[in-house]
Amino acid sequence: MTRSVQRAASLGQQIADIIRQRIVRGQLKPGDRLTEESLADEFQVSRGPVRDAITQLSFEKLVEVHKPRGIYIVGLTDDDVEQLYSLRAALEQLALQRAMRVSDDARWRPSREAVTRMLEAADRGDHADFLAADLDFHAQIYALADHPRLEGAWSQYLPTFTSLLDVTINHDEDLHESAADHDRLYAVMRSGDVAAASRVLAEHLAGAEERMTIELATRREA
Repeated sequence: MTRSVQRAASLGQQIADIIRQRIVRGQLKPGDRLTEESLADEFQVSRGPVRDAITQLSFEKLVEVHKPRGIYIVGLTDDDVEQLYSLRAALEQLALQRAMRVSDDARWRPSREAVTRMLEAADRGDHADFLAADLDFHAQIYALADHPRLEGAWSQYLPTFTSLLDVTINHDEDLHESAADHDRLYAVMRSGDVAAASRVLAEHLAGAEERMTIELATRREA
């Protein structure tokens, strides 16, 4: 499971990303114990970046620190997934309502381009490009909302949702259905019908939550 890190970016963030993916994918299980020393050795860094990573993962409730015994994996339960997606729904519904006040076509262009990239990635079966375009599409809703604090709240949990989405997207052999869902959401947002857009977004996020819950159940049975 050893992976290297790139010195050009934040080491703490990179280490957190790797550990988070291992937790979400079930490679690290609830109760597993880590230590700063073992992580520093694995990633060939000092303990400072490791502590930064663990601080972030503790905030996300994915690990718990019990001094002096070490760092313990909390993992994800069905309740954790429900909490994360109910939080995301609350944030994104507010962002959507504010975004739909924007009438400037130029400001909506990045959202349309993100949908186009998803459709093209689905045609190629390119899961990595699809993931990037999917995240960009939802980030644009927050950008259009013109609410820096709301966008900041989304950014805090973005790493967790990135890992969740990575799991569910890579489980899908055919990405066209998901691309079509985003195309539909974009169209209804541009229609100006806030109630309809809110319903479509709620259905979209409920589907994402259900897929992640199924992934967890499958993992438990394996």
